Amino acid sequence: MSSQPNTAAPKASPKKKPFFHYGRIEGLKDFSLALPAILFLLLFTYYPLVNSFYLSFTDWNLIKPIKKFVGFDNYTRILTDDRFYHVLKVTFLYTIIDVIVTLVLGLLLALLFNKQSKAYGVMRLFVFMPYYISMVIASIVFIWILNPKYGVLNSFLGTLGINPVQWLNDPKTALFSLIMVSVWKSVGFTMIIFIGGLRSIPLDYYEASSLDGANKFHQFWHITVPLLSPTTLFLVVTSFISSMQVFQSVDIMTGGGPLESTKVMVMWIYQMAFEEFRAGRSSALVVIFFLIIMAFTALQFAVSKKKVHYEG
Repeated sequence: MSSQPNTAAPKASPKKKPFFHYGRIEGLKDFSLALPAILFLLLFTYYPLVNSFYLSFTDWNLIKPIKKFVGFDNYTRILTDDRFYHVLKVTFLYTIIDVIVTLVLGLLLALLFNKQSKAYGVMRLFVFMPYYISMVIASIVFIWILNPKYGVLNSFLGTLGINPVQWLNDPKTALFSLIMVSVWKSVGFTMIIFIGGLRSIPLDYYEASSLDGANKFHQFWHITVPLLSPTTLFLVVTSFISSMQVFQSVDIMTGGGPLESTKVMVMWIYQMAFEEFRAGRSSALVVIFFLIIMAFTALQFAVSKKKVHYEG
């Protein structure tokens, strides 16, 4: 039997795609949309952070171009300075009280206003509106409210027979006055986020627990609180970072006084850099403060692994 010659046509080699094919063009278009945000982050977030790390090893006064390398001298001076621990204590005290009070009030308001009606919608709007007010304006308004002679708050306390309080001039009350401003401004945002979390909880859980005889408190403690834990974690982390970086209200209302009772970390960084002209040392303080915030944020996530319950 004679063998037949192979007449099958050779396979064509796959055609090479052009460099600017459709998929690549679409990818470049998507990247071009994100490019402004990337450049903004690089220019105003990552570059200052890297530059601060470099400056933290130098002695620079912001005026002369010469930056003298001093190694870890700036870090050593800060960590052996008693003022650092005082300022850190004030910052943590402010942050802890601010976060706890804001979250508790925000949750209570969310439980109160979590109703589907126009009246409750208007009330939620009034509670939320301070969030959009500039902290500068809010601080100026509260300076008037807390004025020891003509302030609205002392006038109200006077009707109750309480003597005027030196809200911003007394070291015992100045920090709590600043916390009052922060809570008033941010509690509406916390309420809205909690309402979103409450409405994401299926009603079936409450109906089933009612059939088992659970009362409102048991439902709140064993259903609402665990299923709100992802929302609570988000608010704790974001509120913690925001409160640790408080500056505007302190700068406008107290300037860090009286007797440095409201001197927080960012205020000290500002004074060290732009009033004492110690840019190198203030940069070292920035790096230390950044590491502290990162460490406590990581700790919050680590602790929350066993406490946060995600549905499904």
